[in-house]
Amino acid sequence: MLEKTLVILKPCTIQRALVGEIIRRYEIKGLQIIGMKMVWLTDEKLSEHYAHLKDRPFFQRVKNSMMTTPVVICCLQGVDAVHTVHTMAGATNGRNAAPGTVRGDYCMSTQSNIVHTSDTAENAAVEINRFFKPEELFDYQLAFFDYLYANDEF
Repeated sequence: MLEKTLVILKPCTIQRALVGEIIRRYEIKGLQIIGMKMVWLTDEKLSEHYAHLKDRPFFQRVKNSMMTTPVVICCLQGVDAVHTVHTMAGATNGRNAAPGTVRGDYCMSTQSNIVHTSDTAENAAVEINRFFKPEELFDYQLAFFDYLYANDEF
């Protein structure tokens, strides 16, 4: 079963000109980009997105950092996409992230940690709906799809 997940390429990724490099990693893995756009996030949208952090002392700092530049928001699809993308991101604190993960290879920070990724299928569905309209997601077949999975994996 194909699954959808959300990735936000954070302002630190934009400022360090890593957008193409990070997206390339997902594509090489075999994940399909079915939606992608650049947007300025608002305080309102970030308050909704980070509502689970609202009582934390760093809540406003996180929101402020996410509004310093536009971000690139992607919807990726693949078998076990949520788990795969979240695992590829690595530990939240880049100093603790394993080499080979996005954060392990590209960051030294907890906050400026390159990407946000959905952590569960339920959260992915909510986050995708938060950032994408249905008409902004595309259903198409990759030419090499039959070479990504065994026929009993999807």
